[in-house]
Amino acid sequence: MSQEKFFSAQNLYKSFYSGTEKISVLQGLEFSISTGEMMAIVGASGSGKTTLLQILGTLDTPDSGKITFKGDNLTEMNDNELSSFRNKSVGFIFQFHHLLPEFSALENVMMPGLIAGKTKQEMEIPAKELLQQVELGQRIDHRVNQLSGGEQQRTALARALIMKPSLLLADEPTGNLDGRSGSMVFALIKELCRNLQLATIMVTHNSELAAQMDVSRTLKDGVFLEIQA
Repeated sequence: MSQEKFFSAQNLYKSFYSGTEKISVLQGLEFSISTGEMMAIVGASGSGKTTLLQILGTLDTPDSGKITFKGDNLTEMNDNELSSFRNKSVGFIFQFHHLLPEFSALENVMMPGLIAGKTKQEMEIPAKELLQQVELGQRIDHRVNQLSGGEQQRTALARALIMKPSLLLADEPTGNLDGRSGSMVFALIKELCRNLQLATIMVTHNSELAAQMDVSRTLKDGVFLEIQA
C-alpha cells in the first residue's frame, strides 16, 4: 500500500446557527489518508459525520481550514475547478442510491461521463464492465424500479467508479440494506478499492464494517478521538 498522504484536512472548523445559538460541528479537525487506504468514520447521530463528508467532497465549505488533494489546496479553488475535481477525482455513494428512475442501470452508470462531455460510445463499454464487476451483468437494461435494494446500491457503486476516481466518499452505503445485501455491497467496495488503489472514507454506524477497514476514527465534539488500528 502506498504511503503517499495525498488527501488531507488541516484545522477544519464548521458551525451552524439555530436562531442566535451557534452550534459548532467541526473544531479544528485534522487527518490524512493514503492511496489505497480505507478509513471509517463513526460517531453518534448529530456528531457531524455527514457534514464532514460533504466538506471533504467540496459539496459544502468549511468556515476555515484547508483541504489538500495531491498537493493542491481545494479550499482556494473556484466553483468550476471544484466541479471538475468532483467529476474527475471523487466517487460518491450514499445511503440512498439517488439513481435516475427513468433510466436503465447501464444509463445511470454512464451518466457522469455523459455529463462530462464524453459520448455514449465512449462510456458504454466501461459501464458494462463495471456492472459485470458488481455482478449485475444480466441486469444492465433493467430500470431502477426493477432492481432490488442491493442491486440499486451496486449500480450506484458502479456509477461512483465510472470516471476512475482516486477518492471514494461513502455515506452509510449499507445503512438502507438488509444484512446480506449490505455485506455484499461492502465486500464489493473493499475489493474494488483494493484493486483500484482508491482512498476510501466511509461514514458508518456499523461497527463490524468499521473494524474491517484500515483505520476507524470516532468523531466526537468536532474532532477525532485517538486512532483505533
